[in-house]
Amino acid sequence: MATKIRLQRHGRKSYAFYPIVVADSRAPRDGRFIERIGSYNPNTNPATISLDFDRALYWVEVGAIPTDTVRSILSKEGVLLMKHLRGGVKKGAFNEEEAQRRFDAWKADRTKVEDAFKAQKAAKAAEEAKAALEAEKEKNRLKGESVAKKKAEILAAQEAAAKAELEAEVAETEAEEAAAE
Repeated sequence: MATKIRLQRHGRKSYAFYPIVVADSRAPRDGRFIERIGSYNPNTNPATISLDFDRALYWVEVGAIPTDTVRSILSKEGVLLMKHLRGGVKKGAFNEEEAQRRFDAWKADRTKVEDAFKAQKAAKAAEEAKAALEAEKEKNRLKGESVAKKKAEILAAQEAAAKAELEAEVAETEAEEAAAE
């Protein structure tokens, strides 16, 4: 029986998530499976992968063939590296402790790279937020200046109208006084 490690599609339209299963290659994609060893959710940023490392390693070592997508997932999680290192132990190239040390060094390096990527992404988001805040402040300042200018124009127009009205009253009063004399 040829076994494959593959993804099953679950979820709704345009929002799929994928259990990672070991299944007979003749079984339907979403049908019977032998064992569920993890899940993959591409809807989160970054994609969420949960994997039973020991079971995945067991199935890869006994000959289960991963699909292309699952192979990349297993590679990112280090399952294929550990299989390679265990092969070196079986051949006598190095011992089990050396294999574990190499794997731990790889895992630490990978974690460092991921943390640097997350920090860079957070810094970029903070910079974009700061730029948006500055743009908003500038926009509000310009709008405040234009509102103040309009208010000043309206006030000046009201003062001019009041002054003209006052002058008209003064002229009218002087005309009445002159007519009364």
